[in-house]
Amino acid sequence: MTEVSPKFPRMERDGKIYIGEGVKFERIRRITGYLAGTVGRFNNAKKAELRDRVKHEQG
Repeated sequence: MTEVSPKFPRMERDGKIYIGEGVKFERIRRITGYLAGTVGRFNNAKKAELRDRVKHEQG
């Protein structure tokens, strides 16, 4: 079994251990190979690419 860093919260339910449950995170976007939490540092071309993306509905 792989050892997990002890800083992640652990929860046991129904005999299973859940690691990281309840941890909050920011949205991460992938724009032409770059991962970014915010688009504030993007240049005009990257902002245009984000604006022109096809939005897929979740359902």
